[in-house]
Amino acid sequence: MRANFSAVAKTLVFTVLVPGTVAGYLPWRLRQDAAAPVAGAEEWAAITVIAIGIAIYVHTAFWGFALIGGGTPAPIAPTKILVVKGLHRFVRNPMYIGVALVIAGQAWLFHSGHIAIYVVCMLLTAHLFVVFYEEPTLRKQFGEEYDRYRASVPRWIPKVKL
Repeated sequence: MRANFSAVAKTLVFTVLVPGTVAGYLPWRLRQDAAAPVAGAEEWAAITVIAIGIAIYVHTAFWGFALIGGGTPAPIAPTKILVVKGLHRFVRNPMYIGVALVIAGQAWLFHSGHIAIYVVCMLLTAHLFVVFYEEPTLRKQFGEEYDRYRASVPRWIPKVKL
């Protein structure tokens, strides 16, 4: 139980510092010259996208990485087991998708071209980080288990079985 508390606490600190900056502070700064927020149904749709993104991140970071994996999303304190439950059954990188949805929802909410460009840059950066750092690191850490997971679960586009 103590290990879980430590992982949750570290994940909370990471969340405030990294996704809080990437999906909160930076889009807030970029929207300073944006138009007034949208209203009505469009406002609620954009807020729904943001809420879904937050839910995906929280579920993946706290339930998946901290409680199941015994680690954090931070590369300096990784999970002790390969997390393949929850949203990771459908896509290998749900946390990045959640963060991107938070940013994209803000681009929509504020009709901000700057935030829209930023979300594309964030996704490109995440893709390069995943391909050149995360995947080789996971391959070293988990070996064949990761290779089997990688072969059966897509990197970015969720696989949904009907």
